[in-house]
Amino acid sequence: MKLNRLLSAIAALVLAVLAAQAHTPDSTVAAAGSRPERPVLSAYTVSAGSSHVAETYLSPLKYSGWSTALAYERTQAMRFAPGRWVMRLHGKLAVERTLSPARNASMWGLDLNIGWGMMRRFRLNSSWNILAGGATDISGGVLYTPRNGNNPVAAKASWTVNATAGAVFNTRIGRLPISARYIAEMPLTGIFFSPEYGELYYEIYLGNHKGLVRGAWPGNFFRLDNLATVDLRLGRTIIRAGYRCGIFSSKASHIVTRRISHSFVLGIASEWIALSAKGNRGLADAEIISSQY
Repeated sequence: MKLNRLLSAIAALVLAVLAAQAHTPDSTVAAAGSRPERPVLSAYTVSAGSSHVAETYLSPLKYSGWSTALAYERTQAMRFAPGRWVMRLHGKLAVERTLSPARNASMWGLDLNIGWGMMRRFRLNSSWNILAGGATDISGGVLYTPRNGNNPVAAKASWTVNATAGAVFNTRIGRLPISARYIAEMPLTGIFFSPEYGELYYEIYLGNHKGLVRGAWPGNFFRLDNLATVDLRLGRTIIRAGYRCGIFSSKASHIVTRRISHSFVLGIASEWIALSAKGNRGLADAEIISSQY
């Protein structure tokens, strides 16, 4: 519990620092005397790959199979300090189907994750940017196996405060602009749902709500989301391809969950500027600060 309190204090400090930055003027904006334009980078991707699941509430065996997901991501330089801070909004809906080692039993999985965070951008040179910051997300889902009679479903839900970091490398191959990026995110603290071992959801429905919400820290709730992408900027159209790896582990009330997924990512992105009521007058002379390029 002492470590959990320490991690909670660290997470609160990170969020306080992020909030305090909102009152710090950006030097580039103050020098220019006008607010720069902050284009929105939006990406829609689909991913497919393998999934490996161990869920002791449903079965002592490890299941392996396929997974697929639809994802949306939006990044933009922050209004208060566009040259230094970047916000990231992302959501993902994933479906998976895995089989037992004997391949005579199946397990379906459904997972929804929505998160938002801010990262401090450190410009090393014209090509390299390093990112570090904090985020928060909400996740919910279910694992289902039709073979179990009394306990066919394991529900999953969590809210966490995370640490996030990454790097961006911008270059060209001939006349083609290319942007390579890596983002990693890991929860530090939060809460998650877990019933007692062998407890039926019907018992929860009848009113047995004791001990369903657990405090989360990396010792009992570990998750590492890795996303590496390459953007090919073909004029106004951006082709995004990459690799996503998800590692998850939780343990509560003698219930152990392990999930590992590997996926290939492919999608389309676009970068656009929202025009104000004044239209695009002066847009050609305005400074443009991209969240990635």
